[in-house]
Amino acid sequence: MDTGRMEAFSDGVLAIIITIMVLELKVPHGADLPALWPLLPVFLSYVLSFVYLGIYWNNHHHMLQVTPRVRGSILWANLHLLFWLSLIPFVTGWMGENNFAPAPTALYGVILLMAALAYWILQRAIIAEQGETSLLAAAVGRDLKGKLSPVLYAIAIPSAFLHEWVAGGLYVLVALIWLIPDRRIERALAGRKKHGN
Repeated sequence: MDTGRMEAFSDGVLAIIITIMVLELKVPHGADLPALWPLLPVFLSYVLSFVYLGIYWNNHHHMLQVTPRVRGSILWANLHLLFWLSLIPFVTGWMGENNFAPAPTALYGVILLMAALAYWILQRAIIAEQGETSLLAAAVGRDLKGKLSPVLYAIAIPSAFLHEWVAGGLYVLVALIWLIPDRRIERALAGRKKHGN
């Protein structure tokens, strides 16, 4: 089958996840600016998670642009990714409501690590279906960002118990690495169109 149904379902799930997160932002009880101060950790955790979900949505979309068809293993790998992403509102709220305490901050990293591994599994399932000479395999290449991210998460998780801001800084660093536009798939698509394939 083509990827349209899987992409539409994934887009819908990600939209719901973001909606759940924003609904967790509570309105302050005061009408002045200082009333917003206690909500700062909740807002910061929301912004970080929103950026992460945006990165996943963007990369998922690009990956499916070079995926002409899917089969059962790809559908299950996609559901596996969506499962871990669906836990982001929970850990976002827990971390923000508890001022980035060690345990919630560490669990946030665990969820990010599991989502990164799930994305890699989905990517490998697509490449297994299409072959090592596929457009996706060529575009991904050595995937330095994909390999570096889990390592940084694995460092951040125990770091949360030493100093939660170190862990938070590592989460922000990974997000910034992925915010730099990654044009590998776009270049691979342009190359294929140029050669008429």
